[in-house]
Amino acid sequence: MSQAITNAMSVDVEDYYQVWALSSVVKRADWPSFESRVEASTSRILDLFAERGVKATFFTLGCVAQDHPGLVRRIVAEGHELASHGFWHHKVHELTREEFLEDAQSTRLLLEDLGGVPVRGYRAPSFSIGEKTPWAYDVLAEAGYAYSSSLHPIVHDHYGRPDAPRFPYDEASGIREIPVATVEWHGRRITCAGGGFFRLLPYAAWFRPLLRRLHAQDRKPATFYFHPWEIDAGQPHVAGLPLRSRLRHYTNLTKMEGKLRRLLADFQWDRMDRVYPI
Repeated sequence: MSQAITNAMSVDVEDYYQVWALSSVVKRADWPSFESRVEASTSRILDLFAERGVKATFFTLGCVAQDHPGLVRRIVAEGHELASHGFWHHKVHELTREEFLEDAQSTRLLLEDLGGVPVRGYRAPSFSIGEKTPWAYDVLAEAGYAYSSSLHPIVHDHYGRPDAPRFPYDEASGIREIPVATVEWHGRRITCAGGGFFRLLPYAAWFRPLLRRLHAQDRKPATFYFHPWEIDAGQPHVAGLPLRSRLRHYTNLTKMEGKLRRLLADFQWDRMDRVYPI
């Protein structure tokens, strides 16, 4: 086990049918017709974290919190950090500045009301703060947040700013941005942040060596993330998806929990606000 550096563990709390990979087929108006599985899958994660003695940050959708207030209370009661993932999983660049302010502010207030704790962190759905939204950090400061973890600084067909800083930095608004984990290898920037990459790629031959390289090379914590639906192999399969979307969403769901157990055993983890005190 790596003893020297404690890393930041985070969970993006959203249901399987709310994700970007399914959005070409599943529209927001269709959501009420789907079976909700987020409370059960998030509860499994909470059980796993309790078993391993791990605390984490749960970036929670407002619509999930509204429908499952008991889940929000359990997250807080078990010592995890409650944070915001926006209300409806809108990408930030899909909203006007005014709409984003309403979304970010109303979600924070809802989470604070349900959880009874301050909500200081925000993660944009699909890492969607970027060049199209230069006003986003000013809005987050206005909405009452202290930090964001909305940047995945890699080349990607859906998100990413490969020229952005790899480690936490302060925006002019006063918001601290905390990018998810990457490592430099032979002049290339490679993700070791989790999500679909963690499910798709081998743990022992890929993720564990990359995290160890990050620690040895940069002496910095890694910020890791995943979603509750990624441990839910029993979720319904949505018909009509493009091949790439099917592969991104459904590959290795049966292996995810086992890989997480190895990750939690091999490295030290804590909630984001303690790894990166602000």
